[in-house]
Amino acid sequence: MKLSVIGCGYLGAVHAACMAELGHEVVGVDVVEAQVASLRRGEAPFFEPGLPEILTSAGESGRLHFTTNVTEAAEATVHFVCVGTPQRRGEMAADLTYVDAAVESLLPVLKPGDVVVGKSTVPVGTAERLLTRVREAQPEATLVWNPEFLREGKAVADTLHPDRIVYGVTDGPAGERAVEVLDEVYAAAIGEGSPRLVGDLATAQLVKVAANSFLATKISFINAMAELCEAAGGDVTFLADAIGLDDRIGRHFLNAGLGFGGGCLPKDIRAFMARAGELGVDQTLSFLREVDAINMRRRVRMVDLAREELGGSIQGRRIAVLGAAFKPDSDDVRDSPALNVAAQLGLQGADVVVTDPQAVANAQRKWPDLSFADDVEAALRDAELVLTEWPQYVALDPEHVGSLVSQRRVLDGRNCLDAERWRAAGWTYRALGRR
Repeated sequence: MKLSVIGCGYLGAVHAACMAELGHEVVGVDVVEAQVASLRRGEAPFFEPGLPEILTSAGESGRLHFTTNVTEAAEATVHFVCVGTPQRRGEMAADLTYVDAAVESLLPVLKPGDVVVGKSTVPVGTAERLLTRVREAQPEATLVWNPEFLREGKAVADTLHPDRIVYGVTDGPAGERAVEVLDEVYAAAIGEGSPRLVGDLATAQLVKVAANSFLATKISFINAMAELCEAAGGDVTFLADAIGLDDRIGRHFLNAGLGFGGGCLPKDIRAFMARAGELGVDQTLSFLREVDAINMRRRVRMVDLAREELGGSIQGRRIAVLGAAFKPDSDDVRDSPALNVAAQLGLQGADVVVTDPQAVANAQRKWPDLSFADDVEAALRDAELVLTEWPQYVALDPEHVGSLVSQRRVLDGRNCLDAERWRAAGWTYRALGRR
């Protein structure tokens, strides 16, 4: 099929490359010339495992092309809208400027029978409004909603082999045809057995934000238990193991630590609350305010732990922070808990040095006043305290690390280290929610 992808940021670049990898002819459209130039060269403008390889293979096949000219999308019959919906400055609601602009740019090139497919995470009601605009411009075109469920660090696999495919369509022949079209787009995944659910526009828009709100709630729940464990002398990791054996609860997303961050969960739950208020049901999601508050408290608590470990003052003390991205296998520092903690420590007078396998450049642009190191050993040298973030640092040898630092103190921000192993090597080990 001939597809266009409007918006070639994180979501769009991955979607365009993966659709081409599946055999479709794809044109990716973006207004940022530097980003388009990078993608044309087969270079991802961000770190995502597996993406450079499929950008190269799809580009060499001739099935993938990137441009800044939306008129080149005219030959496509299916148009995916993959632009961002950031949080509005000074508000909780989502900023729909980019979504509106993307759809408006498509209107002049729409043909009878074309299908516009929204993949961006939007407040419920957005699709209905955009559908009106599409039909005004081209009465024989339609719009559907097909939410994305990508996990940063696993986005390529999630696109090629999704755990579910959701369509939100209108009633009648236009909706029926849109389902047929999308089934052809996703034929490979459907053939592999990926569940495919067809519903209405409103519910399809709610699926992603409802899923993210549930995951955020689960993370904040175990972090609330971590607060209780610290007060009562319990161990939140043991607690999570015990309750996670209940298959109604499950162990996944029950890892206590610094909490969630990134470009999705924080802004999505806030936009969800804002939209509920606009619909007159703000009390329905009031619990998400506490979910957000618990999440932010974990960062403050980590700074407090650092102060406790250093005798009540962090002024002038050298602290190494291992990890700047909000999660492993990503260079995304948007609302990164680790970088937020590093910045708080720096603002309070600590001599902070940050390292990360992929995110140093992005972190440096966000917090230029912090010190950064390209490798772990440089970050650790002469440190009095080490805060760890990425699980890949589990592989560090505590004896070797101990030879680099001036004081063997570690705060495990993700409860990912073997506490007994580090203690046996002479380290003072602390983690959120553990004795």
